Amino acid sequence: MIERRPVATFVAHLVLMIGVLIVAFPVWLTFVASTHTAQEIAQSHPLSLLPGAHALESYRTALFGGTTSMGSQIPAAAPMMLTSLISALVISLGKITISLLSAFAIVYFRFPFRSVVFWMIFITLMLPVEVRIGPTYEVVSHLGMLNSYAGLTVPLIASATATFLFRQFFLTVPDELVEAARIDGAGPLRFFKDVLLPLSTTSIAALFVIQFIYGWNQYLWPLLVTTDESMYPVVMGIKRLIAGEAYTEWNVVMATAMLAMLPPALVVIVMQKWFVKGLVDSEK
Repeated sequence: MIERRPVATFVAHLVLMIGVLIVAFPVWLTFVASTHTAQEIAQSHPLSLLPGAHALESYRTALFGGTTSMGSQIPAAAPMMLTSLISALVISLGKITISLLSAFAIVYFRFPFRSVVFWMIFITLMLPVEVRIGPTYEVVSHLGMLNSYAGLTVPLIASATATFLFRQFFLTVPDELVEAARIDGAGPLRFFKDVLLPLSTTSIAALFVIQFIYGWNQYLWPLLVTTDESMYPVVMGIKRLIAGEAYTEWNVVMATAMLAMLPPALVVIVMQKWFVKGLVDSEK
């Protein structure tokens, strides 16, 4: 029997509502700023919390670029968003693919120093990005991968975290399934494709959401390996809008920020069910 406590329920809902307001207010303020002109933003102290009448103009300029009324040259966000999308997809799918295969090999294949290989992969979690970024940049530069999608994505597709998570899940798969597949004549790749992949669907979905957002929000690595503006991701584009002009068009900056939030938010919304299930499934 579930005991109902009206006071506790009210307090819990109040805390949740306050949390939602704290998280949503900056997003709302960003949207409101994107609907005003830069002059209105500069002259309003404080900024109005109601949307303005220039939303279409701001988002058109942010998406397709152009020259503003103040003479600022705005780069188009559409190509930068495409670069970010390609990079995020390659990074997320690459991480999942490599992690699945490496975890499969570590769990189901018997080879010398198997445990050593796993711990060598796992110990990379203890190395900060700043420690590895210099040697990684040197290798990418020597291979001629600067200003390319390969340079943006290949050094980031290995994931010790994902390998560890898939390894832990594969260890929970009953040995009876392995024996049944072997009796049916299934080879390693067929067992991987027909048994392990379907069982790993929710984990793959959860990791895809996390890794897509990770790839989409990359800033430090693209800042090092890209000098061609055509290869800038949208996060670098926002920084360029703020630092690239003497007069900052804050309405366009906010519109670009709102556009940059849409793909990750869409991925989370579409895959929310699988994402939550992959994180809290009691069988994992």
